[in-house]
Amino acid sequence: MQKHIKIYFLLLCFTLLFPLLAFAIDVQLSGIRTTETTDDLLLSLKVEGAFNEKLEEAILNGIPATFSFFIYLNRVRTAWADEQIVELNVTHTLKYHNLKNHYIIKKSWQDNKPIIAESFDEAKKLMSEISGLKITPLKKMKKGYRYQIIAKAELDKVKLPFILNYILFFASLWDFETEWHSYEFVY
Repeated sequence: MQKHIKIYFLLLCFTLLFPLLAFAIDVQLSGIRTTETTDDLLLSLKVEGAFNEKLEEAILNGIPATFSFFIYLNRVRTAWADEQIVELNVTHTLKYHNLKNHYIIKKSWQDNKPIIAESFDEAKKLMSEISGLKITPLKKMKKGYRYQIIAKAELDKVKLPFILNYILFFASLWDFETEWHSYEFVY
């Protein structure tokens, strides 16, 4: 009898967990590249696969979504540990304005100035891309040396009122965190 209870319990666990695995999000960073101005090193990258049905539904219901980007610039050294030049954490926040039927995107690295998007596709594109982020002044870098950008993105955990955590337990299904991605270049 004891053995049958354990088997039923395991079957119940698999039955409940299998649908959750179907909602898993495969999110990746792509298109990491650097460009230079006369004074600064700039970074561009893109997050792919960040928006699933549940996240889109939550945004359309007024729950803001925040993407956090963690970016490091290191000077690559062969005989020593790499030297960290810069550590940046930037955020993009998306909120749907129900009454005006538009989307508001704020990017921390652009002084959180509101960017208005009329369509959800435009809002998702603005949310998922970094283009021209100032990483460091070029005077902090040495010509002829190898450098490495290491970056990852994650969706900040949605903070719901205490009682809603029990009702909307599925909210964690839209959490994601990418793997660390690196990009090497010679300055």
